[in-house]
Amino acid sequence: MGRSRKGRDISGWLVVDKPAGLTSSAVVNKVRWAFGAKKAGHAGTLDPEATGVLAIALGEATKTVPYVTEALKAYRFTVRLGQATNTDDAEGEVIAQSDARPDDGTIRAALSQFTGDIMQVPPKFSAVKIEGERAYKRARDDQEFQIAARPLYVESLEMVARPDADHIVLEMVCGKGGYVRAIARDLGEALGCHGHVTLLRRVWSGPFDAADGVGMELIEKLAKTPELDDYLRPVEEGLADLPELRATPENAARLRHGNPAMVLTSDAEYGDEAWASLDGKAVAVGIYRAGELHPSRVFNH
Repeated sequence: MGRSRKGRDISGWLVVDKPAGLTSSAVVNKVRWAFGAKKAGHAGTLDPEATGVLAIALGEATKTVPYVTEALKAYRFTVRLGQATNTDDAEGEVIAQSDARPDDGTIRAALSQFTGDIMQVPPKFSAVKIEGERAYKRARDDQEFQIAARPLYVESLEMVARPDADHIVLEMVCGKGGYVRAIARDLGEALGCHGHVTLLRRVWSGPFDAADGVGMELIEKLAKTPELDDYLRPVEEGLADLPELRATPENAARLRHGNPAMVLTSDAEYGDEAWASLDGKAVAVGIYRAGELHPSRVFNH
Protein backbone atom coordinates (compact mmCIF):
# COMPACT_ATOMS: atom_id res chain seq x y z
CA MET A 1 0.00 0.00 0.00
CA GLY A 2 1.40 3.40 -0.99
CA ARG A 3 2.19 6.06 1.57
CA SER A 4 -0.29 8.91 1.96
CA ARG A 5 1.04 12.39 1.27
CA LYS A 6 1.77 14.26 4.48
CA GLY A 7 0.85 17.87 4.94
CA ARG A 8 -1.83 20.28 6.08
CA ASP A 9 -5.44 20.07 5.00
CA ILE A 10 -5.51 23.67 3.84
CA SER A 11 -7.63 24.95 0.96
CA GLY A 12 -7.76 28.14 -1.05
CA TRP A 13 -6.18 30.12 -3.87
CA LEU A 14 -2.90 32.02 -3.75
CA VAL A 15 -2.39 34.55 -6.53
CA VAL A 16 1.34 34.69 -7.19
CA ASP A 17 3.01 37.45 -9.19
CA LYS A 18 5.55 35.12 -10.79
CA PRO A 19 9.00 36.56 -11.42
CA ALA A 20 11.06 35.83 -14.51
CA GLY A 21 13.45 32.92 -14.28
CA LEU A 22 11.24 30.37 -12.51
CA THR A 23 9.16 27.59 -14.01
CA SER A 24 5.52 27.32 -13.04
CA SER A 25 6.22 23.94 -11.43
CA ALA A 26 8.97 25.46 -9.29
CA VAL A 27 6.54 28.10 -8.02
CA VAL A 28 3.91 25.48 -7.18
CA ASN A 29 6.48 23.42 -5.27
CA LYS A 30 7.65 26.47 -3.32
CA VAL A 31 4.08 27.45 -2.41
CA ARG A 32 3.21 23.91 -1.34
CA TRP A 33 6.31 23.88 0.89
CA ALA A 34 5.59 27.34 2.32
CA PHE A 35 2.06 26.33 3.37
CA GLY A 36 2.98 22.76 4.25
CA ALA A 37 0.05 21.78 2.07
CA LYS A 38 -0.88 18.24 1.07
CA LYS A 39 -1.97 19.19 -2.40
CA ALA A 40 -1.29 22.05 -4.82
CA GLY A 41 -1.63 22.83 -8.51
CA HIS A 42 -1.77 25.80 -10.86
CA ALA A 43 -4.26 27.13 -13.39
CA GLY A 44 -2.28 27.73 -16.57
CA THR A 45 1.45 27.46 -17.20
CA LEU A 46 3.62 30.53 -17.70
CA ASP A 47 6.93 30.33 -19.59
CA PRO A 48 9.96 30.56 -17.26
CA GLU A 49 10.86 34.07 -18.45
CA ALA A 50 7.25 35.32 -18.28
CA THR A 51 5.92 37.24 -15.28
CA GLY A 52 2.50 37.91 -13.80
CA VAL A 53 -0.48 35.95 -12.57
CA LEU A 54 0.12 32.35 -11.65
CA ALA A 55 -2.91 31.18 -9.67
CA ILE A 56 -1.99 28.39 -7.24
CA ALA A 57 -4.73 26.14 -5.87
CA LEU A 58 -4.35 24.37 -2.54
CA GLY A 59 -6.41 21.48 -1.25
CA GLU A 60 -10.08 21.61 -2.26
CA ALA A 61 -9.37 24.56 -4.57
CA THR A 62 -7.62 22.14 -6.95
CA LYS A 63 -11.11 20.89 -7.86
CA THR A 64 -11.87 24.33 -9.32
CA VAL A 65 -8.68 24.57 -11.44
CA PRO A 66 -10.44 23.59 -14.71
CA TYR A 67 -12.82 26.55 -14.42
CA VAL A 68 -9.98 29.05 -14.05
CA THR A 69 -8.00 27.37 -16.82
CA GLU A 70 -10.96 27.72 -19.18
CA ALA A 71 -11.49 31.40 -18.35
CA LEU A 72 -10.22 34.32 -20.42
CA LYS A 73 -6.73 35.64 -19.72
CA ALA A 74 -4.99 38.93 -20.52
CA TYR A 75 -1.36 39.40 -21.57
CA ARG A 76 0.83 42.43 -22.19
CA PHE A 77 3.92 41.66 -24.26
CA THR A 78 6.67 43.25 -26.31
CA VAL A 79 7.52 42.01 -29.81
CA ARG A 80 10.93 42.55 -31.38
CA LEU A 81 10.43 43.16 -35.08
CA GLY A 82 13.03 42.16 -37.66
CA GLN A 83 14.17 38.90 -36.09
CA ALA A 84 12.82 35.36 -35.78
CA THR A 85 14.25 32.95 -33.20
CA ASN A 86 14.01 29.18 -32.91
CA THR A 87 12.13 29.52 -29.61
CA ASP A 88 9.97 32.51 -30.68
CA ASP A 89 11.34 34.48 -27.72
CA ALA A 90 14.56 36.22 -26.72
CA GLU A 91 16.01 33.04 -25.18
CA GLY A 92 16.52 31.40 -28.55
CA GLU A 93 18.92 31.71 -31.47
CA VAL A 94 18.18 34.15 -34.27
CA ILE A 95 17.26 32.12 -37.36
CA ALA A 96 16.04 34.87 -39.72
CA GLN A 97 16.34 38.65 -40.03
CA SER A 98 14.75 41.44 -42.02
CA ASP A 99 15.33 45.17 -42.45
CA ALA A 100 11.61 45.78 -43.07
CA ARG A 101 9.78 47.82 -40.42
CA PRO A 102 6.05 48.24 -41.10
CA ASP A 103 4.37 51.44 -39.98
CA ASP A 104 1.81 51.58 -37.17
CA GLY A 105 -1.19 51.53 -39.50
CA THR A 106 0.04 48.40 -41.26
CA ILE A 107 0.61 46.67 -37.93
CA ARG A 108 -2.82 47.55 -36.58
CA ALA A 109 -4.46 46.34 -39.79
CA ALA A 110 -2.64 43.00 -39.53
CA LEU A 111 -3.78 42.41 -35.94
CA SER A 112 -7.37 41.81 -37.05
CA GLN A 113 -6.45 38.46 -38.60
CA PHE A 114 -5.44 37.21 -35.15
CA THR A 115 -8.75 37.91 -33.41
CA GLY A 116 -11.87 35.79 -33.08
CA ASP A 117 -11.71 32.03 -33.58
CA ILE A 118 -8.32 31.29 -35.13
CA MET A 119 -6.05 28.30 -35.66
CA GLN A 120 -2.63 28.49 -34.03
CA VAL A 121 0.44 26.28 -34.30
CA PRO A 122 2.18 26.12 -30.89
CA PRO A 123 5.92 26.87 -30.77
CA LYS A 124 8.26 23.92 -31.24
CA PHE A 125 9.81 24.80 -27.90
CA SER A 126 6.63 24.10 -25.94
CA ALA A 127 5.18 21.38 -23.70
CA VAL A 128 2.85 20.09 -26.43
CA LYS A 129 3.13 16.31 -26.72
CA ILE A 130 4.16 14.71 -30.02
CA GLU A 131 3.62 10.95 -29.93
CA GLY A 132 3.96 11.00 -26.16
CA GLU A 133 7.09 13.18 -26.07
CA ARG A 134 7.28 16.88 -25.22
CA ALA A 135 7.90 19.04 -28.28
CA TYR A 136 10.69 20.99 -26.59
CA LYS A 137 12.66 17.78 -26.05
CA ARG A 138 12.51 17.00 -29.75
CA ALA A 139 13.41 20.58 -30.60
CA ARG A 140 16.46 20.48 -28.32
CA ASP A 141 17.59 17.34 -30.15
CA ASP A 142 17.20 19.13 -33.51
CA GLN A 143 14.59 16.61 -34.64
CA GLU A 144 12.36 17.51 -37.57
CA PHE A 145 8.67 17.40 -36.64
CA GLN A 146 5.39 19.20 -37.18
CA ILE A 147 2.82 20.39 -34.65
CA ALA A 148 -0.82 20.45 -35.70
CA ALA A 149 -2.69 23.75 -35.55
CA ARG A 150 -5.07 24.16 -32.62
CA PRO A 151 -8.16 26.32 -32.21
CA LEU A 152 -7.83 29.47 -30.10
CA TYR A 153 -10.31 32.20 -29.25
CA VAL A 154 -8.81 35.70 -29.15
CA GLU A 155 -11.22 38.28 -27.81
CA SER A 156 -8.95 41.24 -28.51
CA LEU A 157 -5.43 42.07 -29.70
CA GLU A 158 -4.28 45.68 -29.68
CA MET A 159 -1.06 47.64 -30.10
CA VAL A 160 -0.73 49.93 -27.09
CA ALA A 161 2.76 51.35 -27.59
CA ARG A 162 5.72 51.53 -29.97
CA PRO A 163 8.84 52.43 -28.01
CA ASP A 164 10.97 52.47 -31.16
CA ALA A 165 11.00 51.19 -34.72
CA ASP A 166 12.10 47.71 -33.64
CA HIS A 167 9.59 47.10 -30.84
CA ILE A 168 5.82 47.09 -30.38
CA VAL A 169 3.83 46.49 -27.20
CA LEU A 170 0.64 44.46 -27.56
CA GLU A 171 -2.20 43.52 -25.24
CA MET A 172 -4.21 40.36 -25.85
CA VAL A 173 -7.23 38.78 -24.20
CA CYS A 174 -7.67 35.14 -25.17
CA GLY A 175 -9.07 31.80 -24.11
CA LYS A 176 -7.42 28.57 -23.02
CA GLY A 177 -4.34 27.28 -24.80
CA GLY A 178 -3.03 30.47 -26.35
CA TYR A 179 0.70 30.86 -27.02
CA VAL A 180 1.79 34.49 -27.02
CA ARG A 181 5.07 33.48 -28.65
CA ALA A 182 3.14 32.01 -31.57
CA ILE A 183 1.19 35.26 -31.97
CA ALA A 184 4.47 37.22 -32.18
CA ARG A 185 5.93 34.72 -34.65
CA ASP A 186 2.88 34.65 -36.91
CA LEU A 187 2.38 38.42 -36.78
CA GLY A 188 5.98 38.92 -37.84
CA GLU A 189 5.47 36.57 -40.77
CA ALA A 190 2.24 38.30 -41.76
CA LEU A 191 4.05 41.65 -41.72
CA GLY A 192 6.95 40.25 -43.72
CA CYS A 193 9.53 41.27 -41.11
CA HIS A 194 9.71 38.36 -38.62
CA GLY A 195 9.18 38.81 -34.88
CA HIS A 196 9.65 37.29 -31.45
CA VAL A 197 8.62 38.02 -27.85
CA THR A 198 11.09 39.86 -25.61
CA LEU A 199 8.86 40.56 -22.58
CA LEU A 200 5.67 38.81 -21.49
CA ARG A 201 3.38 39.47 -18.54
CA ARG A 202 0.04 37.87 -17.70
CA VAL A 203 -2.03 40.76 -16.37
CA TRP A 204 -5.04 38.75 -15.23
CA SER A 205 -6.39 35.23 -15.43
CA GLY A 206 -10.10 34.65 -14.91
CA PRO A 207 -10.98 36.23 -11.54
CA PHE A 208 -7.35 36.80 -10.52
CA ASP A 209 -5.36 39.99 -11.13
CA ALA A 210 -1.60 40.58 -11.06
CA ALA A 211 -2.18 43.70 -8.97
CA ASP A 212 -3.31 41.40 -6.15
CA GLY A 213 -0.43 38.98 -6.59
CA VAL A 214 2.01 37.94 -3.87
CA GLY A 215 5.73 38.00 -4.62
CA MET A 216 8.06 35.07 -4.06
CA GLU A 217 10.14 37.04 -1.54
CA LEU A 218 7.12 37.50 0.71
CA ILE A 219 6.14 33.84 0.34
CA GLU A 220 9.61 32.77 1.46
CA LYS A 221 9.65 35.33 4.29
CA LEU A 222 6.29 34.18 5.70
CA ALA A 223 6.73 30.46 4.94
CA LYS A 224 5.40 28.14 7.65
CA THR A 225 3.75 31.03 9.55
CA PRO A 226 0.05 31.79 10.16
CA GLU A 227 0.55 35.18 8.50
CA LEU A 228 0.95 33.52 5.11
CA ASP A 229 -2.51 31.96 5.45
CA ASP A 230 -3.98 35.46 5.45
CA TYR A 231 -3.10 35.78 1.76
CA LEU A 232 -5.21 32.78 0.76
CA ARG A 233 -8.36 33.53 -1.20
CA PRO A 234 -11.55 31.44 -0.93
CA VAL A 235 -11.97 28.22 -2.90
CA GLU A 236 -15.16 29.72 -4.32
CA GLU A 237 -13.27 32.38 -6.31
CA GLY A 238 -12.30 29.64 -8.73
CA LEU A 239 -15.99 29.20 -9.56
CA ALA A 240 -16.65 32.87 -10.36
CA ASP A 241 -17.70 32.14 -13.97
CA LEU A 242 -20.36 29.58 -13.00
CA PRO A 243 -23.90 30.34 -11.71
CA GLU A 244 -24.25 29.94 -7.95
CA LEU A 245 -27.13 27.94 -6.50
CA ARG A 246 -28.04 27.84 -2.82
CA ALA A 247 -28.76 24.68 -0.90
CA THR A 248 -30.41 23.96 2.44
CA PRO A 249 -28.34 22.05 5.03
CA GLU A 250 -30.30 18.87 4.28
CA ASN A 251 -29.78 19.11 0.52
CA ALA A 252 -26.15 20.14 0.97
CA ALA A 253 -25.62 16.84 2.80
CA ARG A 254 -27.18 14.95 -0.12
CA LEU A 255 -24.95 16.75 -2.62
CA ARG A 256 -21.82 16.03 -0.60
CA HIS A 257 -22.67 12.34 -0.86
CA GLY A 258 -22.86 12.66 -4.64
CA ASN A 259 -26.66 12.58 -4.85
CA PRO A 260 -28.88 15.00 -6.83
CA ALA A 261 -30.64 17.50 -4.62
CA MET A 262 -32.99 20.46 -4.86
CA VAL A 263 -31.42 23.91 -4.92
CA LEU A 264 -32.85 27.38 -4.57
CA THR A 265 -33.60 29.39 -7.70
CA SER A 266 -30.87 31.28 -9.54
CA ASP A 267 -30.02 32.50 -13.02
CA ALA A 268 -28.93 29.02 -14.09
CA GLU A 269 -30.75 27.49 -17.02
CA TYR A 270 -31.54 23.84 -17.65
CA GLY A 271 -28.34 21.98 -18.53
CA ASP A 272 -25.97 24.67 -17.22
CA GLU A 273 -22.94 23.73 -15.19
CA ALA A 274 -23.31 25.44 -11.82
CA TRP A 275 -22.23 25.22 -8.20
CA ALA A 276 -24.19 24.94 -5.00
CA SER A 277 -23.30 26.75 -1.80
CA LEU A 278 -24.22 26.61 1.87
CA ASP A 279 -23.45 29.72 3.91
CA GLY A 280 -21.19 30.92 1.10
CA LYS A 281 -19.09 27.74 1.00
CA ALA A 282 -18.94 25.56 -2.11
CA VAL A 283 -20.74 22.25 -1.67
CA ALA A 284 -20.72 20.76 -5.16
CA VAL A 285 -20.38 21.46 -8.87
CA GLY A 286 -22.67 19.76 -11.35
CA ILE A 287 -25.40 20.09 -13.94
CA TYR A 288 -28.58 22.02 -13.13
CA ARG A 289 -31.80 20.33 -14.23
CA ALA A 290 -35.33 21.33 -13.29
CA GLY A 291 -34.56 22.67 -9.84
CA GLU A 292 -31.95 20.04 -8.99
CA LEU A 293 -28.18 19.98 -9.11
CA HIS A 294 -26.67 16.71 -10.29
CA PRO A 295 -23.16 16.80 -8.78
CA SER A 296 -20.00 15.84 -10.69
CA ARG A 297 -17.57 16.90 -7.94
CA VAL A 298 -18.08 17.70 -4.27
CA PHE A 299 -16.19 19.79 -1.72
CA ASN A 300 -15.22 18.81 1.81
CA HIS A 301 -14.04 21.97 3.53
